[in-house]
Amino acid sequence: MIKSFHCLILFAGCCFCATTVDGAESKPVDIGSRLELFGDRHLIDRLDGLELRLHAPQQQPLPKSPLTGSYLTVIKDGNLYRAYYRGTDASYQGRTYSGHPGEITCYAESRDGHEWTFPRLRLFEVNGTRENNVILAGQPPFSHNFSPFLDTRPGVDKNERFKALAGHPGYERRVKAGGLHAFVSADGIHWKKRDDGDVIPYDKSWSHAFDSQNVSFWSEAEGQYVCYFRSWAPYRGDRRPASTKDDQQNREAGRASELRSISRMTSPDFRRWSAPVAMNPNLPAEHLYTSQTHPYFRATHIYVALPTRYTAGRVGAGKTHSMLGATDILFMTSRAGTTTFDRLFTEAFIRPGLESERWESRANYVGLNVVPTSPTEMSVYHSKSGHRYVLRTDGFVSVRAGAREGELLTRPLVFRGNELVLNYSTSAGGSVRVEIQDAGGKPHAGFRLDESLESVGDKIEQAVQWKDAPNLGALDGKPVRLRFVMKEADLYSLQFHNRASSKP
Repeated sequence: MIKSFHCLILFAGCCFCATTVDGAESKPVDIGSRLELFGDRHLIDRLDGLELRLHAPQQQPLPKSPLTGSYLTVIKDGNLYRAYYRGTDASYQGRTYSGHPGEITCYAESRDGHEWTFPRLRLFEVNGTRENNVILAGQPPFSHNFSPFLDTRPGVDKNERFKALAGHPGYERRVKAGGLHAFVSADGIHWKKRDDGDVIPYDKSWSHAFDSQNVSFWSEAEGQYVCYFRSWAPYRGDRRPASTKDDQQNREAGRASELRSISRMTSPDFRRWSAPVAMNPNLPAEHLYTSQTHPYFRATHIYVALPTRYTAGRVGAGKTHSMLGATDILFMTSRAGTTTFDRLFTEAFIRPGLESERWESRANYVGLNVVPTSPTEMSVYHSKSGHRYVLRTDGFVSVRAGAREGELLTRPLVFRGNELVLNYSTSAGGSVRVEIQDAGGKPHAGFRLDESLESVGDKIEQAVQWKDAPNLGALDGKPVRLRFVMKEADLYSLQFHNRASSKP
């Protein structure tokens, strides 16, 4: 089969002492019954003695058949995990460049999200045989950055249950692709290019746009399709890439006047697309090679991004090269309908690590999508090394309490439900207690702090309890604040449920 040709670290960031978010007295945040994470400050008014903590994914042992390949995508389709990645036809003898005729798109499957199989699909003859797992071949430049998704739009045509964008117009002299083209499939294996040309035409003023994995999806929260694509941002900062006389080398080293960045556009039908909006989340001198932006599977109004950060000119310890650069993975979020990324943390989410090959140029990319691999675990896939990285469910960021008690006060919220459910972890001596206040900060009778039962242990979903089990539904639709008092604990997410009867 054609598979590919080519430490746990905790970051303590954003520590606040009695800090208040601007605008806390504004209109209450309507969270309904949605799950809410702490990947941004959307719900936070005040943190006193607590910090926001970014949790690094834990690298797992390599599977027997690792999943490796460029511009990887992993899709959970029911009980099946589907993977798509770029490979190369070993028999291709021509010149190699981005979008060359020898590039192919390959497919793999998994039942557990760890061990992978590479089925013999017999769709294309590659390297003299059809006994392979190739789903796209002989259509340059589309295999260079073929990026699919499972279309969850209500009423979607069953023949277009899977969609993809592909194209590489930055190399117009070599390939005549135009812009990004739409591909569709009923089963995720048999694909065809739609005959409506480039659905997102290339505009030369965009300066080498699309030269990356351009990701798209149906947004349930926005009621439209969304695409995050490669664009370029003006160079900021006083640290410039190594200089060179050759224009091509300048471009590879980072374009002394531009940074690889991210833009966003939307579509009601995956045919007509809006004008792009530059999101420009880059820090000074920071290149973002891919964005890997996608809806979080448990809270689709929150988009998670795991971009590759490219540091031009740096290759390994003490080495420099103008055309090469070291990479690592960042963590960002965005909310449905917004045109900015939230960056609570500027440190690496996944570092290159101990393996020397991970310090080679452009050696660190992760696949598109964080997917659940058990009720308590979610996984990220390293497309170069083949390693799977895991986090607890909702476990990107937590509100962290140490040995000294601290407090979190939310902005005024409006919810729907009769039960408050938390994802939290405590030490044996730790605890989480919750008080519910009105919008002005006055505790509601029955929900005062001294009436809150301690939440202790390690739970993905656990209802908060108060002494006399008051009816939380009486506060449904009314502005409230949540006051959390925590010790030796992590709070990962919260959600109001509407259940017929609350569990004790």
